[in-house]
Amino acid sequence: MRNIDLTPLYRSFIGFDHLASMIDSATRNEKQSTYPPYNIELIAEDKYRITMAIAGFAKNEVTIEVVENTLQVTGTKPEKDEQRKFLHKGISERSFERKFQLGDHVKVLSADLENGLLHVELERVVPEAKKPRKIEIGSQLLENSQ
Repeated sequence: MRNIDLTPLYRSFIGFDHLASMIDSATRNEKQSTYPPYNIELIAEDKYRITMAIAGFAKNEVTIEVVENTLQVTGTKPEKDEQRKFLHKGISERSFERKFQLGDHVKVLSADLENGLLHVELERVVPEAKKPRKIEIGSQLLENSQ
């Protein structure tokens, strides 16, 4: 993979340095974990669902936090004292941390753990002030009406 120099973005786009940092970190050759596997679905307009396969985790072993625009899902398995002898071990029991960058105005509505699948429901709620408005030609906007 080629390295891309994003230095010009840092000096040209004032206030967008976080975007350049995200692009920079995404293009690095860092090994990113694929565990646990997940899906992101578009349920309806402005409604989303993240589904993560976390078989073997109980509700009290999973924490879900939203900090600024980052959804963080963490699973912690306690250390096992007993020695088990596996003939084949295909089910992972390791702790994990998965982060998702949320867009502006995306809110986490709920989370549910069922049959080894964690479902996190999200919705984008754009405030009225941020929605597009149609302005009729020849009309006057009053400053107090906004």
